[in-house]
Amino acid sequence: MPEEFSLPNVGPGPDPCSLASLAADHDFVLLLFQRDYHCINCRKQVQQVKSRYDEFTARNTEVASIVPEPREKVQDWQDSYDLPYPLFADADAATGDAYDQPVRYGILGRFSDFFGRMPEAVLLDARGEEPEIVWSHAGKSTFDRPDIDEILAEIDAHRADASP
Repeated sequence: MPEEFSLPNVGPGPDPCSLASLAADHDFVLLLFQRDYHCINCRKQVQQVKSRYDEFTARNTEVASIVPEPREKVQDWQDSYDLPYPLFADADAATGDAYDQPVRYGILGRFSDFFGRMPEAVLLDARGEEPEIVWSHAGKSTFDRPDIDEILAEIDAHRADASP
């Protein structure tokens, strides 16, 4: 079962926002765990999701991006990109750790999110009594993340599965 969380949200939706509130009105929840504030690939990903957000909403899927940074830095992203979905500040990276967000370079990577934290995508099926992780992609590098078509295909495959 996925870890419940409540994080500061600088995007649309409640602030703070919890997994329970994301799952309450959606069939699926996609959590995108980012590397850090400076990551160019993370910045591209949130903008790509924004440009195709209607495809997620058409699938009754809420997207939330989680950045292991303080609220002020994450607010800069929202000010720059005006994302139409929740954008969370996970300053101590506790939620990323709870979802096994990969960290490279052992101890060194644990002390520096800039150096060691890798991207992760986690898809939760929220149609049952409790959300359930049905798919995830743990990046092995800053470039290793699923493209939007792959994520949408995963949602479609799980939508086709037997409904709860």
